[in-house]
Amino acid sequence: MTSSTSSPNFDTVLVANRGEIAVRVIRTLRAMGIRSVAVFSDADAGARHVAEADVAVRIGPAAARQSYLDIDAVVSAAERTGAQAVHPGYGFLSENAEFAGALQAAGIVFIGPPAAAIATMGDKIAAKAAVSAFGVPVVPGISRPGLTDEELIAGAPEVGFPVLVKPSAGGGGKGMRVVQEAADLPAALTSARREAAAAFGDDTLFLERFVLRPRHIEVQVLADGHGNVIHLGERECSLQRRHQKVIEEAPSPLLDAATRARIGAAACDTARSVDYTGAGTVEFIVSADAPDEFFFMEMNTRLQVEHPVTEMVTGVDLVEQQIRIAAGEKLALAQGDIVMTGHAVEARVYAEDPANGFLPTGGPVFGLREPTGPGVRVDSGLSAGTVVGSDYDPMLSKVIAHGPDRTAALHRLDRALADTAVLGLTTNTEFLRFLLADPDVAAGRLDTGLLDRRAPDFAPRPLGDAELIAAAAYQWIGDWERAGDSLWARPTGWRVGERAPAAFRLRAGDRTDHVYLTGRPDQATATVEHGETHTVSAAFTGDRFVVTLDGLRTEYLVAAQLSAGVGQLWLSGAGRSFLVEEVREAPVRPDDEHSGDAELLSPMPGSVVAVGVANGCEVSTGTMVVTVEAMKMEHALTAPTDGVAELLVAVGDQVKVGQPLARISAHTQENES
Repeated sequence: MTSSTSSPNFDTVLVANRGEIAVRVIRTLRAMGIRSVAVFSDADAGARHVAEADVAVRIGPAAARQSYLDIDAVVSAAERTGAQAVHPGYGFLSENAEFAGALQAAGIVFIGPPAAAIATMGDKIAAKAAVSAFGVPVVPGISRPGLTDEELIAGAPEVGFPVLVKPSAGGGGKGMRVVQEAADLPAALTSARREAAAAFGDDTLFLERFVLRPRHIEVQVLADGHGNVIHLGERECSLQRRHQKVIEEAPSPLLDAATRARIGAAACDTARSVDYTGAGTVEFIVSADAPDEFFFMEMNTRLQVEHPVTEMVTGVDLVEQQIRIAAGEKLALAQGDIVMTGHAVEARVYAEDPANGFLPTGGPVFGLREPTGPGVRVDSGLSAGTVVGSDYDPMLSKVIAHGPDRTAALHRLDRALADTAVLGLTTNTEFLRFLLADPDVAAGRLDTGLLDRRAPDFAPRPLGDAELIAAAAYQWIGDWERAGDSLWARPTGWRVGERAPAAFRLRAGDRTDHVYLTGRPDQATATVEHGETHTVSAAFTGDRFVVTLDGLRTEYLVAAQLSAGVGQLWLSGAGRSFLVEEVREAPVRPDDEHSGDAELLSPMPGSVVAVGVANGCEVSTGTMVVTVEAMKMEHALTAPTDGVAELLVAVGDQVKVGQPLARISAHTQENES
């Protein structure tokens, strides 16, 4: 990315955010010679953004409402540290007009647009009216304030079915409903109003025509305070899950040069419609069946998560441009200066389990490997020792790849994801590679429903013998090292006759097997249960564990821990990360005839937000017992059998993955007689 040598008239900037975006903003501040101030909650006291900033200020406890969303605390931190400006990142307070106003009242510059622009674009009905006045095409629909259900029902036939019910406030897909037929509209309006009111405190709704096979395309704009507005091309963001983007790219494989110029001009007009300043993104919906038609959806009045792909193809540091514009400088770039070179693709790495309904995961990061190399960029808030909790969004990092064309960029991103390892918790990296391998993704045949259609087909690749042998070899070599010079303690398996193999009972996912190793770590044979015999050697080389199996050499990043008395081994090598556990005794199956109790285990780290039954009461199969919330997601655990409930937690308790929450003592015939 290009960076000017001159510095604007800020010497200290506070970053009102956390995680990877805080680290990324601090990186540009450092390059510009500007002192950076980080803020942190109690949960983030040891976080990477805190370590990388010049100054760090505690602003409250872990809960975002009491820290990162506390306007008074953030403004106070800026005042105490002498910050002349605040960069909000994205999320949290980045699109909060009240926050922008509070900074202005304190004499501190908000690195973002005017509060009035935030307010207008935050109201989808007002936003559509503003851009329509500038000739920007909008999706046909009904969108005026205060529409009643009766008015919406009466106007729907003119809009045309299917229609999309949308709340005027908020985002993230909450309150949105696709309605195929007129008879279903009244019920959809009722449920949409209820959800919008609960999520945003505002149940105002409007209707839009539902665009068939929609693609989500957005345009990056920059506008200064001197009337200059330019765009930096478009990004394709159609690969989404639950209206949250997962993979983004620039440029879009859909648009031709003429449409690219038209949509860019419309984005600039959108910025002009609200006297916008700073960096912003204008989002459009485009039908895959009519790629030359586009319609305004909304404007995000902040930096976007996916901004790195634009930076990779244009060479422009968007954060630097934000800072310079906020300092009152004129844009040094004209529209003719913006040239898109090659192709860039970004994948978001989340702490979630795609094989378990994408439930959030968490825990300490025992080991970390992030990819490097030509054309590869990683924006990350991680470091070894980071504890990923349930208080914030589960996105951990972003892996971005640039290549001379789309095919090269996709291939480079796939290899970069193969080299990504976060040991200690499950992430979505294997699912991301599954998605990149999809023929429609490879061909650029995208739409916003593609990911959800493919997700049910995903299953993690089962571990093979090679992975189990590597795990056993790691434990075995540890036994040898602990034995030292003691001949009697070494696990040689020596005895009169043939050597006895060292035996390890290991569990990986649904697979539990014995691994037998005979010989020495540098020259041994290995057998998994009753399978074939393999030659194996294992040794540590620096921070890597190297295993050569039947002549094939693999380097592993390894992290071992003891959890609830069970040895856990996280390994990453040969393009994947996995967990192997040592099994000390045969597990009892849930349907075993002498097992009458059932434990409800937390599927994710989080907090208990509801308890549906009283301790000691009778429950029936399917009764909601405990609800856990983490990272904006609730998961209700129900009784798997009739019985008596024993509660092990209470509302407000913080729980870990796999922690017992309740026990159901099943009725037996003896109890019932």
